[in-house]
Amino acid sequence: MHSSMKVSYYGTEAVIDCGEDWVGEVEAWDVDAIVVTHAHPDHAFGLKEGAPCPVYATEASWETMERFDIEERRTMPERDPVEIRGPGEEHAIVFEAFPVLHSTRAPAVGYRVHAGRVDIFYVPDVAWIEDREGALTGVRVYVGDGATVKRSMVRKPGDVIIGHVPIQTQLTWCRKLSVPRAIFTHLGSQIVEGDERTLGAEIRDMAEERNVYRVEIAHDGMEVVLR
Repeated sequence: MHSSMKVSYYGTEAVIDCGEDWVGEVEAWDVDAIVVTHAHPDHAFGLKEGAPCPVYATEASWETMERFDIEERRTMPERDPVEIRGPGEEHAIVFEAFPVLHSTRAPAVGYRVHAGRVDIFYVPDVAWIEDREGALTGVRVYVGDGATVKRSMVRKPGDVIIGHVPIQTQLTWCRKLSVPRAIFTHLGSQIVEGDERTLGAEIRDMAEERNVYRVEIAHDGMEVVLR
């Protein structure tokens, strides 16, 4: 299935991204909100037949998603934190959208997600984070783009770069901003079709060189508890 991540805090649950694989499945989701990083099919097109809850997306993403059968549309501002909470819940999950470079046709954001005493940053497709310091300072876990390990998929066909930066570079970002843990999701064929032990060891070595104390490759059903 296309990559999604659920964030839970007390009685509030929100899912980030809903790719086309989830068409016909999303109506069964019992969550308080769905938040979209960008309007590529593998991140948003699972919503084209509707959603069981409010959907948050940037203005640029709504332009692509304008014909989707979604009743409760919410515009996600850039760099202006938005609180999401379940009915009657005192505790909120806070999402702040940071512009990133990835695609000119589907402008993307990454989300700094705050709950309680914990901040994480989620960016499944990225070539560059425009305000990397603001996005990552104080973050407990970086959840990033697993397209490739070392091979850059960044291109510059026009005035801006697009594509995917490798895991190696993202671990360097973590080192520079003292992010202690990284998880890589939305995996490319190099990892999906490769030898898990060999690639895992290579990625752990890169993390150790950069003082990132823990790095993991995401898998279906993976659950991480942060306190």
